[in-house]
Amino acid sequence: MDDNFLSEFSLLETRVLGVLVEKQRTVPDIYPLTLNALVSGCNQKSSRDPIMNASLADVRSALDNLKHKALVTETSGGRADRFSHHIERVLKIPSPSVALIAMLMLRGPQTAGELRINSERLHKFADISSVESFLEELTERQEGSLVVKLPRQPGSRENRWMHLLSGMPETYSDPATERREMHHAIECTVTESDFAELKSRVMHLETELAALKQMIEILSTQTNFPVKQ
Repeated sequence: MDDNFLSEFSLLETRVLGVLVEKQRTVPDIYPLTLNALVSGCNQKSSRDPIMNASLADVRSALDNLKHKALVTETSGGRADRFSHHIERVLKIPSPSVALIAMLMLRGPQTAGELRINSERLHKFADISSVESFLEELTERQEGSLVVKLPRQPGSRENRWMHLLSGMPETYSDPATERREMHHAIECTVTESDFAELKSRVMHLETELAALKQMIEILSTQTNFPVKQ
């Protein structure tokens, strides 16, 4: 698979693929999925990032594109057409890797630890090292990398991973990181003269406080009225 193929996937197309993988493994009784079930899965409020509001027409269009790439098959019969995925065969990756890709498509960038927890219903990894091993394999594929390790964010102890089915990502930053960076930028705007002025004001207040304590002691002596400090 070449880079042009990878870069052709839209956010909704990857969401559709992720939903198909997820529902295949969590609710096999209703798989392959109907169009209505797919729309509900794409617009699900939990376990999704970002939250979507795709229409039937939007999902149908995404399915048509995925069918053209041989990643989805439509089967007729019964009261509604149904759809199934072929990620393992087309991308030539094992079942555990499919689970990881699906989680990245459904929930966005995640650490290996988060992926292990979030993918538990799709595939149970023995430990985080096992997750990282499969991620490294997806990175080093001869046909082209399917995931990338993102630069570690300020304040984070682990790197996040992101899928490449929509092409190489731009610099990624979540809202919490942006707030930390903004706070740091504000701190950096304090100049040396600002610090000197603040220090001078503190010293002035300390002098005034000492003078006030001395006056209280004098008054206490003159009036013979003890004052607790």
